[in-house]
Amino acid sequence: MSQEKDTIKAEGYYKTLYEEECAKNESLTQSLVDAEAKIADLEYKLDKIRKSRLWKAIYPVRLLWSHLHNLATRVKRYGNLRNLKEKIKSKIIERKAYKSYGTKSMPDEETIRAQRETVFDRDVTFSILVPLYNTPERYLREMIESVLAQTYVKWELCLADGSDEAHPEVGRICLQYRDKDEETAKGYGLAKSRILYRKLEQNLGISGNTNACYEMSTGNYIGLFDHDDILHPTVLYEYMKAICEKNADYIYCDETTFKGKSIDHMITMHFKPDFAIDNLRANNFICHFSVFDRTLLQETELFRSEFDGSQDHDMILRLTAVAKNIVHVPKILYYWRSHAGSVASDINAKSYAIDAAKNAVGAHLTSFGFSGFQIESTRAFETIFRIRYKLVEKPKVSILIPNKDHVTDLRRCITSITEKSSYPDYEIIVIENNSVDEETFAYYELLKKHPSIRVVTYEGDFNYSSINNFGETFASGKYLILLNNDTEVITRNWIEELLMYAQREDVGAVGCTLYYEDYSIQHAGIVLGLGAHRTAGHTHYRLHRENLGYMGRLCYAQDVTAVTGACLMTSRSLYESVGGLSEEFAVALNDVDLCLKYREKGLLNVFTPFAQLFHYESRSRGTDVENASKENEERYNRESERFREKWKDALAKGDPYFNPNFSLDHSNYVLAGINKGMV
Repeated sequence: MSQEKDTIKAEGYYKTLYEEECAKNESLTQSLVDAEAKIADLEYKLDKIRKSRLWKAIYPVRLLWSHLHNLATRVKRYGNLRNLKEKIKSKIIERKAYKSYGTKSMPDEETIRAQRETVFDRDVTFSILVPLYNTPERYLREMIESVLAQTYVKWELCLADGSDEAHPEVGRICLQYRDKDEETAKGYGLAKSRILYRKLEQNLGISGNTNACYEMSTGNYIGLFDHDDILHPTVLYEYMKAICEKNADYIYCDETTFKGKSIDHMITMHFKPDFAIDNLRANNFICHFSVFDRTLLQETELFRSEFDGSQDHDMILRLTAVAKNIVHVPKILYYWRSHAGSVASDINAKSYAIDAAKNAVGAHLTSFGFSGFQIESTRAFETIFRIRYKLVEKPKVSILIPNKDHVTDLRRCITSITEKSSYPDYEIIVIENNSVDEETFAYYELLKKHPSIRVVTYEGDFNYSSINNFGETFASGKYLILLNNDTEVITRNWIEELLMYAQREDVGAVGCTLYYEDYSIQHAGIVLGLGAHRTAGHTHYRLHRENLGYMGRLCYAQDVTAVTGACLMTSRSLYESVGGLSEEFAVALNDVDLCLKYREKGLLNVFTPFAQLFHYESRSRGTDVENASKENEERYNRESERFREKWKDALAKGDPYFNPNFSLDHSNYVLAGINKGMV
């Protein structure tokens, strides 16, 4: 009877506790709802202000203030005026170098003749699809003539014209070029004009007009070309090489945005990575000039009208999902014209494209079995997305922290984890190694009283790999986080942000953004071969957190070759399957080596900017690169040489996520060959 009363009492206690927690959750939810409503109200009021006549009238004053504020911000960001001056100077140099990718990159007569006489071992005809709609005459002529100038001559230009009655010149011009090309085609041994034109009875929109182009086409490779853009004369030749040498069934190139009457008036040059699925989901980085094997469309449609405005992103996601050999040609071969009303000029010119892009990514994710995800625009651009994946489970996560003395660093690290982390199920394993300070051991005694913290002792000399491998044997979590003791959590949901990628079967390691104390970037992904030792280096190094990164890369999760072991999540089973960290790398490059072992297994390594920590870099052990002692420098050189030998094939191929047009001497995407000697 007494036991029954105790049971009832216990049930009542837990029921009350449960009800209290539910009440707290409801209160927090209501607070969140109220906050969101307040934000919406403020945004409405702000929008009214922006549309007012007064706000528009004081535009010159606001513009001046903005320039002054930006100057002050840049001075702060780069430390002083001298650093800012150097940055501006490098930008000027870079602008001068841009010309070499414009008209100066056009082939000479000898190159044109050699390429046109090249005999390939495959018979390929490219069908270039161009939907027309009220195209300005100059744009139309430049577009057609850029195709006529191709050094590879087996192509057909499929023009479907949805122009209204007020623009009859569009059809007239197209027919003139069609008739003129009949003689040119005969000279290449072709039976008829390579320009196909069809006047549509009505404008079918971007998707419908392009699908009409496709219906006209007969080629075995399909290319998508905008009616106001320009192709480089050698693009089809380069793509033909990729088809014959690499059996490519989907091909894309680097591109540039230009304005005015010359392609030399470049606004932005986009040097892209090789195919990266997480990049593509967050940002349509492939875009132009997409060409693909016609057989890929046997499994899917071309354009779907429900995605008008982002029909290309939808198509690229679908076609790359079934392609077997996606090839990136790392050359500027597409010129995207920026003018009033074009997407290249302002995405808001086609605001529906934002929703269409979100829907396209959502449809793609659903087709891959994802559910419960959220897609949000980022500060970089409306169509560059943050994807919040639903956690399929919330397993235990084991956080491994090697430590030798430096109790202040360790205390700050652990306190930030326990006080800020929102993830409910984790354990911390502190791996003691050769500490001597009494204060350190006193702190260990306090830690041992915490139910989720263990302190284990590794005997032997310092070897970061061995220490972590030893600590992993005590872990009970399904996932591991390798964490330096000189880090501090910033983002409360940092574990969730890492886990949403680590839980995927195609992912090996996941890393986060690490900042120095001044919020300059210490880590945002690692590039193979970067740096003086040609081993590996961090990108966007020392840029301020306000920086968007190269083409917005600091604003979305992406595939990278490696992430730092200062904060790295991976599944424990994967970690064990590759033997953990290689103990031949005692101090340096063990994290990169781990990521490359994952890559050999066909896995991706992901960097997410949405998990953020401070990193007071190597305070406890000292860095082997900066301000290094002679002994540390020699050790780093030995391990670098060992790494270069072990991964020589990967280094020779280059980092697939770092365009070869960039210099390996700079972390911030500086074009190769740009230096003071070019001024």
